[in-house]
Amino acid sequence: MLKRVFDVLVSLAALVVLLPLFAAIAVLIRQDSSGPAFYRAVRIGRSGEPFRMFKFRTMVADADRIGPPSTAAGDPRITRIGRILRRLNLDELPQFINVLLGQMSIVGPRPEVPDVVALYPEDERQAVLSVRPGITDWATLWIRDEGKRLEGSTDPHRTYLTEIWPEKRRLQLEYIRAQSLATDLKIIGLTLKSHLIDRFRSGAPAAQPRGARPRGE
Repeated sequence: MLKRVFDVLVSLAALVVLLPLFAAIAVLIRQDSSGPAFYRAVRIGRSGEPFRMFKFRTMVADADRIGPPSTAAGDPRITRIGRILRRLNLDELPQFINVLLGQMSIVGPRPEVPDVVALYPEDERQAVLSVRPGITDWATLWIRDEGKRLEGSTDPHRTYLTEIWPEKRRLQLEYIRAQSLATDLKIIGLTLKSHLIDRFRSGAPAAQPRGARPRGE
């Protein structure tokens, strides 16, 4: 209950503060390419319920019908303004709407597409789907720029499943096992540092929490 109250208050405040930015981004997207300002991606939420996750559209209209679900940084479907939004992670901001609607949380495992959720081992799927998916978590801090990791791959979705997804799953389960308000606040703080400060430091890598380092590093 405390987590939900926190989510509602933070998401409501964020949406009020960010409203002018949302309007400006929407105008730029519409001017840059045809199609809506928002992309409502189908994701799987708590208890296996599908929902539409809000994002600013960073690709050409109907991109999901003409290419794979995983997107490398050099994907030709990405628009000019979309590259900027992705680099600054501004495309993710509309997910505060999903938080306010109760479909997501501020902190929680990142929601996956139905085809990927079907690949989870049964015990992991039950654990991940027992909580609301989130805007950020340990895995988000680990793989700060998924598109860059996939860049150059001849099969970005296969690369995602073999090189990124296993570690994301481990970090998702680590969060679920030890979730608390204190952990959420720590992740939020590290996310703000990573995306609002380190992004603008030339050549400076983002700080990663000890629990978010890949095995072997």
